[in-house]
Amino acid sequence: MKKIAIFSSLFIGALAMAQGIKFEDSNFTAILAKAKKENKLVFVDAYASWCGPCKLMVKNIFPLQSVGDYYNAHFVNAKIDMEKGEGVGLAKKYNVKVFPTYLFIDGNGEEVHRTIGYVEEKDFIQFAKDAGDPTKRLVALKQQFENGEKDPEFLKNLAGLTLYTDAEFTGKVLDRYFKSKPSLDQEDVEMLLAGTQSTESPLYKIFQAKKADILKVLPEDKYQMFDKNIKLTTILKKSYNADAKTWNDAYFLTETQSFLSKEEAEKILKRAKSNRALKNKDIPTYEKLSLELYKDYSAANSDELNAIAWNFFENVNNKASLEKAVAWAQESVKKKESYANTDTLANLYNKIGDKKNAKIWAEKAVELAKSSGQDFSDTEKLLKTL
Repeated sequence: MKKIAIFSSLFIGALAMAQGIKFEDSNFTAILAKAKKENKLVFVDAYASWCGPCKLMVKNIFPLQSVGDYYNAHFVNAKIDMEKGEGVGLAKKYNVKVFPTYLFIDGNGEEVHRTIGYVEEKDFIQFAKDAGDPTKRLVALKQQFENGEKDPEFLKNLAGLTLYTDAEFTGKVLDRYFKSKPSLDQEDVEMLLAGTQSTESPLYKIFQAKKADILKVLPEDKYQMFDKNIKLTTILKKSYNADAKTWNDAYFLTETQSFLSKEEAEKILKRAKSNRALKNKDIPTYEKLSLELYKDYSAANSDELNAIAWNFFENVNNKASLEKAVAWAQESVKKKESYANTDTLANLYNKIGDKKNAKIWAEKAVELAKSSGQDFSDTEKLLKTL
């Protein structure tokens, strides 16, 4: 087993070149059928379009000859956006909660192994070899743990593999792992923080018990902020009824009053409602709440403004609202010009019918993309229509 590189900085990548991994251009049912016929496993790059480490893998790892040689020979490869089309159902079926997730699935659709995060060349090939070896697959590793394995490196790797998909099991693994260590190092703390998403998680008890070790890595105010966010995430989850698609405002405001002001709580709740409305494709509600949240956007950073502007471009059709999104995109560019926000601005201008400004900003976006080595094919398509 090799160590998983869970954390990675944001980086924009390019499309994988031909000598690397060859991904199938067909639906998942056809991919499974092909794998079954060829007696191979399916390798799935489960990604999201906004995911930085996903793009970094596309740029640095997937195109490599060594990676392509192994994956193309041993797997039927699929690259699926987990937030679009059939990917939404697959994300639910295979419990994909973090990006990128790499799934290894047999021809019957059963998962046999998985890993996550940005992974370097050697380790990425090793994960593939592990997937092909029944004694090294996740099921076998879990059984090895249940049989009493106490090797710290084994426990650390196993915790990394299950961190985002089985918090209860990961809690048991980390509890055994931490008992073998007199103190936590920075990597241990990062793994613990990454996995602790709820006050009801067994990892939260470890987070509290190991506070002294964590404070050697994080200052007290950062620890308290993280603790506050865990509590907030837990309360938000309990405040929303997914089946009825309703919010319990009173519960949220009551439960947060010990650590949030009423004004803070109301704003956070409104933002959560806005995000949920977008996820539920309730665009009128999303549009209304977002306009309220960004009536004053002076404190918002460039990336945040670009994200909300792009969401409006993709989902909103009201011209007055789109003009507000143009203002957000303009402010994003003013604060930190990039290919992403200039492209957003170009698309928004085009959507409201301002072809002149759309062309100006599309050309600017292409220039920025070329200078930073980013893929600008979608912007070129826009330019051809102007």
